[in-house]
Amino acid sequence: MPNLTVAVIAPIDFAKEMAKKGTSTDITLYDVKRGEDTVSFIEPTMYPERLAPLFYACSIADSALVVVEEVNAQFGECVLMLDALGIRNGRIILKNFISPEKFAPLIKGTVLEGYSYEQEDFVALRESFLDEASGMTANDPSVTGSVPIDHYFNVKGVGTVILGHVVRGTIHKYDDLRVLPGKKTALLRSIQKHDDEFDFATVGDRVGLALKGIDAEELDRGFVLSSQDDLKCESRMIVDASLFKYWPSALKEGMVVHVGHWMQFLPARVAMVDNGSDWRRSRLELVLEKELVHPPGARAALCYLDGGKLRVAGTVVLP
Repeated sequence: MPNLTVAVIAPIDFAKEMAKKGTSTDITLYDVKRGEDTVSFIEPTMYPERLAPLFYACSIADSALVVVEEVNAQFGECVLMLDALGIRNGRIILKNFISPEKFAPLIKGTVLEGYSYEQEDFVALRESFLDEASGMTANDPSVTGSVPIDHYFNVKGVGTVILGHVVRGTIHKYDDLRVLPGKKTALLRSIQKHDDEFDFATVGDRVGLALKGIDAEELDRGFVLSSQDDLKCESRMIVDASLFKYWPSALKEGMVVHVGHWMQFLPARVAMVDNGSDWRRSRLELVLEKELVHPPGARAALCYLDGGKLRVAGTVVLP
């Protein structure tokens, strides 16, 4: 069965009551398994000090768990990130006497409008997410695949190991994978899912991959391992932007924004703005610090880190 990935927007270590703690950096991962059903929870450990961990936690999630202790600017920013990334499936836990009746108008028109309200019962929550994982449909194993890297390191006696999620298609043991951006390739020596060895992994799976032909020092978070030939790598692009109704003003030439796609959160200078008749629906030319890896027509989050209490500006459609 495919793995269910859940972004946990909650107090730090909330997910430890539901799953076993794993890798922890600016994001923290927790895993739980029941038979063949698996769930990965991701917490944005370094948020709200930095916006990037919130993006990373949400960018590859299938679902979200949102714990609301207070309705404030930070909560609003989390709602907009979930909205920008299109995470339409999730659960809400309201605390401190916040009622669903008073809360509902605050999330009207966002993805959270379709989330269910739950009690803070960790056993019930864990079983509910595992049940959701068991109902996921397996993907066609013959389709080639892609894995964005979120962690990478050298393991003594094994070599280069990366951690990530399969975001498209399927990867197979002994695949020759392109390492994007760049021209390098790596042989996929082994695949682990939740500490078990497998011959392939498909969309949604949380994987640890052992690679041959590349050193960990040559990798970075956001690099993509892929056997697919339609991915684009671009550092300059024309995009169509949609700004949230809460965003206060038009984007201007010279501004430095951030574009978030998969596990990439890259700075980009706005080289050109065409606002047309509505500055919330504009066309931008972006010059990125590094090449962005993406499939044609993908949607990405658009953020402005100098935006004060609101740093999630909207979305862009990549060429």
